[in-house]
Amino acid sequence: MELTHDEKTALSDLRFQKSNEMLEDALFNLKSKRFKTSADRSYYSVYHAARSLLILKGIDPAKHDGVKTMFSLHFVKDKTVDFETGKIYQELMSLRNEADYDDFSEVTEPEAKRAVEIAGKFIKSIDKIRQLLIKQINP
Repeated sequence: MELTHDEKTALSDLRFQKSNEMLEDALFNLKSKRFKTSADRSYYSVYHAARSLLILKGIDPAKHDGVKTMFSLHFVKDKTVDFETGKIYQELMSLRNEADYDDFSEVTEPEAKRAVEIAGKFIKSIDKIRQLLIKQINP
Protein backbone atom coordinates (compact mmCIF):
# COMPACT_ATOMS: atom_id res chain seq x y z
CA MET A 1 0.00 0.00 0.00
CA GLU A 2 1.36 3.40 -1.01
CA LEU A 3 1.01 6.17 1.57
CA THR A 4 -0.15 9.64 0.63
CA HIS A 5 2.01 12.67 1.40
CA ASP A 6 -0.25 13.52 4.34
CA GLU A 7 -0.05 9.97 5.69
CA LYS A 8 3.75 9.96 5.43
CA THR A 9 3.93 13.28 7.27
CA ALA A 10 1.53 12.13 10.00
CA LEU A 11 3.44 8.89 10.51
CA SER A 12 6.74 10.76 10.55
CA ASP A 13 5.38 13.16 13.18
CA LEU A 14 4.16 10.24 15.30
CA ARG A 15 7.51 8.46 15.10
CA PHE A 16 9.41 11.65 15.89
CA GLN A 17 7.20 12.26 18.92
CA LYS A 18 7.96 8.71 20.06
CA SER A 19 11.65 9.47 19.58
CA ASN A 20 11.42 12.44 21.94
CA GLU A 21 9.47 10.39 24.49
CA MET A 22 12.19 7.73 24.44
CA LEU A 23 14.84 10.39 25.02
CA GLU A 24 12.86 11.69 28.00
CA ASP A 25 12.69 8.12 29.32
CA ALA A 26 16.46 7.75 28.82
CA LEU A 27 17.09 10.89 30.85
CA PHE A 28 14.69 9.77 33.60
CA ASN A 29 16.41 6.40 33.83
CA LEU A 30 19.83 8.03 33.87
CA LYS A 31 18.77 10.19 36.82
CA SER A 32 17.37 7.06 38.49
CA LYS A 33 20.75 5.33 38.01
CA ARG A 34 19.22 2.68 35.73
CA PHE A 35 22.05 2.88 33.24
CA LYS A 36 21.20 -0.15 31.09
CA THR A 37 17.63 1.05 30.67
CA SER A 38 18.86 4.55 29.92
CA ALA A 39 21.13 3.19 27.17
CA ASP A 40 18.27 1.13 25.78
CA ARG A 41 15.93 4.13 25.65
CA SER A 42 18.68 6.28 24.09
CA TYR A 43 18.98 3.76 21.28
CA TYR A 44 15.23 3.61 20.77
CA SER A 45 15.09 7.39 20.56
CA VAL A 46 17.46 7.37 17.57
CA TYR A 47 15.75 4.31 16.09
CA HIS A 48 12.39 6.09 16.00
CA ALA A 49 14.00 9.31 14.72
CA ALA A 50 15.58 7.36 11.84
CA ARG A 51 12.24 5.73 11.09
CA SER A 52 10.60 9.18 11.05
CA LEU A 53 12.93 10.12 8.18
CA LEU A 54 12.68 6.86 6.29
CA ILE A 55 8.89 6.92 6.09
CA LEU A 56 9.04 10.32 4.37
CA LYS A 57 10.77 8.51 1.49
CA GLY A 58 8.23 5.68 1.64
CA ILE A 59 10.72 3.30 3.26
CA ASP A 60 9.49 1.25 6.22
CA PRO A 61 11.84 -1.60 7.20
CA ALA A 62 10.44 -4.17 9.59
CA LYS A 63 13.64 -4.93 11.52
CA HIS A 64 16.29 -2.97 13.39
CA ASP A 65 19.07 -3.97 11.00
CA GLY A 66 16.87 -2.93 8.10
CA VAL A 67 16.39 0.52 9.64
CA LYS A 68 20.16 0.83 10.16
CA THR A 69 20.90 -0.27 6.59
CA MET A 70 18.24 1.88 4.92
CA PHE A 71 19.12 4.93 7.05
CA SER A 72 22.75 4.59 6.05
CA LEU A 73 21.96 3.96 2.40
CA HIS A 74 19.41 6.76 1.96
CA PHE A 75 20.73 9.44 4.30
CA VAL A 76 24.35 8.87 5.30
CA LYS A 77 25.73 7.61 2.00
CA ASP A 78 24.30 10.58 0.09
CA LYS A 79 25.53 12.95 2.85
CA THR A 80 22.07 14.22 3.79
CA VAL A 81 23.14 13.16 7.28
CA ASP A 82 26.79 13.71 8.12
CA PHE A 83 28.97 10.69 8.82
CA GLU A 84 29.41 11.53 12.52
CA THR A 85 25.65 11.64 13.05
CA GLY A 86 25.34 8.34 11.21
CA LYS A 87 27.92 6.82 13.55
CA ILE A 88 25.75 7.73 16.54
CA TYR A 89 23.10 5.31 15.37
CA GLN A 90 25.60 2.45 15.17
CA GLU A 91 27.21 3.31 18.51
CA LEU A 92 23.88 3.33 20.35
CA MET A 93 22.70 0.17 18.60
CA SER A 94 25.85 -1.64 19.74
CA LEU A 95 25.51 -0.35 23.31
CA ARG A 96 21.88 -1.39 23.43
CA ASN A 97 22.63 -4.86 22.07
CA GLU A 98 25.32 -5.38 24.71
CA ALA A 99 23.10 -4.05 27.48
CA ASP A 100 20.11 -6.15 26.47
CA TYR A 101 21.69 -9.40 25.33
CA ASP A 102 25.07 -9.81 27.05
CA ASP A 103 24.41 -11.34 30.46
CA PHE A 104 27.57 -9.90 31.97
CA SER A 105 27.52 -6.48 30.35
CA GLU A 106 27.33 -3.41 32.51
CA VAL A 107 26.57 0.10 31.33
CA THR A 108 28.45 2.66 33.37
CA GLU A 109 27.13 6.06 34.32
CA PRO A 110 29.50 7.83 31.90
CA GLU A 111 28.38 5.52 29.08
CA ALA A 112 24.73 6.19 29.86
CA LYS A 113 25.35 9.95 30.04
CA ARG A 114 27.11 9.87 26.68
CA ALA A 115 24.28 7.83 25.19
CA VAL A 116 21.68 10.40 26.27
CA GLU A 117 23.85 13.28 25.06
CA ILE A 118 24.55 11.88 21.60
CA ALA A 119 20.96 10.69 21.19
CA GLY A 120 19.86 14.29 21.78
CA LYS A 121 22.30 15.53 19.14
CA PHE A 122 21.08 12.90 16.70
CA ILE A 123 17.44 13.85 17.21
CA LYS A 124 18.12 17.56 16.71
CA SER A 125 20.00 16.87 13.50
CA ILE A 126 17.31 14.53 12.22
CA ASP A 127 14.52 16.99 12.97
CA LYS A 128 16.13 19.66 10.77
CA ILE A 129 16.34 17.21 7.88
CA ARG A 130 12.85 15.93 8.59
CA GLN A 131 11.38 19.42 8.42
CA LEU A 132 13.05 20.01 5.05
CA LEU A 133 11.77 16.70 3.68
CA ILE A 134 8.24 17.45 4.90
CA LYS A 135 8.32 20.77 3.03
CA GLN A 136 9.51 18.96 -0.10
CA ILE A 137 6.77 16.33 -0.05
CA ASN A 138 4.03 18.74 1.08
CA PRO A 139 4.46 21.80 -1.11
